Amino acid sequence: MMERSLKLLFLSGLVWTLLFCHQVQAQKFGYIDSEFLLNKHPDYKLVQDELVSVSDEWKKEAQKLEKEIKEMRSNLKAEEVLLTEEMYQERMAAIQEKERQAIAFNNRVFGINGQYYQKQAELLQPLQSKIFDAIDKVCKRFNLAVLFDKASGPLMIYTDPRHDYSEFVLQELGLEN
Repeated sequence: MMERSLKLLFLSGLVWTLLFCHQVQAQKFGYIDSEFLLNKHPDYKLVQDELVSVSDEWKKEAQKLEKEIKEMRSNLKAEEVLLTEEMYQERMAAIQEKERQAIAFNNRVFGINGQYYQKQAELLQPLQSKIFDAIDKVCKRFNLAVLFDKASGPLMIYTDPRHDYSEFVLQELGLEN
């Protein structure tokens, strides 16, 4: 009786394992290269150009602040012998304040959540939405359960080109190669 129960339990476990394996095997996987997709999209060049333009303006402003600090230091050094201790300390304080302003500017513009990264996100968001919508359509068309991004990190050790759906996403975006 117990032997029969064990066989039945083993058989039911085997059936469940086979069903589960069949389900896993039925899953379709693929990958895309988001860097490739972005570089093929004409809007990406426009976004990059605008970011470079904005970034150049901010860099000029940061360089201007650095130049002012250098000039203030140079003037202080040249006039140092003529200044009283109090005047020297006032000018040093002004230089230090200008340095704090420069650091604050660089952090506000180029820091972790600075204006540059906010501008980048703002400009890229519509393009990313278009690409995501195209990816969604391709996944549904090919019944993909999982789609990886080859460009998003060192997660993919090997990729078989027949599972690369980047070209289909380009077609969905209306960008033929």
